[in-house]
Amino acid sequence: MKHCKTVLALAALVSSSAFAQQAEGNWMMRIRAVDVQPVKKSDPIAALALPADAVWVESKLIPEIDFSYFFTKNLAAELILTVPQKMDVKVNGVGKVGNFKALPPTLTLQYHFTPDSDFRPYVGAGVNYTVISGVSLPVVDTLTANSSTLDKSSLGAALQLGFDYKVGKNSYINFDIKKVFINADLKVGGNKVSNVTLDPVLVGIGYGFRF
Repeated sequence: MKHCKTVLALAALVSSSAFAQQAEGNWMMRIRAVDVQPVKKSDPIAALALPADAVWVESKLIPEIDFSYFFTKNLAAELILTVPQKMDVKVNGVGKVGNFKALPPTLTLQYHFTPDSDFRPYVGAGVNYTVISGVSLPVVDTLTANSSTLDKSSLGAALQLGFDYKVGKNSYINFDIKKVFINADLKVGGNKVSNVTLDPVLVGIGYGFRF
């Protein structure tokens, strides 16, 4: 009888623990404000007598929403989304020469180190696919007397480091840093004249909810 009570007590404890874990949910949604900081790197453009790194994309603060699914307590996949963002293109000594829109969905696989504590750091790695649209480079068009554009898409790797800090039931403050590898060819009259490297660092802070 004593052994039965012990087994029942252990079963109740395990069930209670499993229920607590289940109650937190396998899904998590985060909303972040993200500072996008592209590198200032490009090939020289002989047609415009521009040296290397003369063409660059300006930093911008953007909204971001993401959804994570936890396969286990430690392992999760995160889909990172935003709306198309207008980015300004600048040239050293000239200023703004135009803009384009970028839609950069990113999918990462994350490892969470301490999933049962209030402080929950993680690392992640995955892939980014950036869709480029609405390219408008009127200054370049004028200088070259020809139409100019950027590649329509870019596929590259993504690296991630961050943490969630529990502040309430299923509620978290999130801090996140990503390095995303993005580049696009600048074409004038259909011919490539330079490769513009964005490879931005994205620094974000926001709120997460587990369900």
